[in-house]
Amino acid sequence: MSTELAAYLGLFASAFAAATLLPAQSEAVLVLLLLKGDLPVSALVAIASLGNVLGSIVNWCLGRWIERFRGRPWFPVSERKLERARDWYRRYGKWSLLGSWFPVVGDPITVLAGILREPLPMFILLVSVAKVSRYVVTAGTLARI
Repeated sequence: MSTELAAYLGLFASAFAAATLLPAQSEAVLVLLLLKGDLPVSALVAIASLGNVLGSIVNWCLGRWIERFRGRPWFPVSERKLERARDWYRRYGKWSLLGSWFPVVGDPITVLAGILREPLPMFILLVSVAKVSRYVVTAGTLARI
């Protein structure tokens, strides 16, 4: 495997993992690859964005799937907290998905969107805007330093 392919795969994997509920940091990988300077910025931003959006789709699917187990003792969120999250999402609606790029709170928003049955096309559109913007800003900020 070439080093270029390994770099792209590593970035994709870190971006994918970072978008799920797993603890991962894709911006650090992107910054390291940008500082190395031998791969096109546009390709790195595209690969990171694709991985991150696909990871968010996994969260959406998880939300659609896990909700059926609500009320079971092992369910990861209490009924009260789930209702508060639903109220919050209903208040801010699909536009809250533009905040899916935020650390810590962004991933649960994407799971909640699945639980509340946000239509997948709108989910993908809004999450893509958020995720691509994050990587463009990261790359643009580094270019100015």
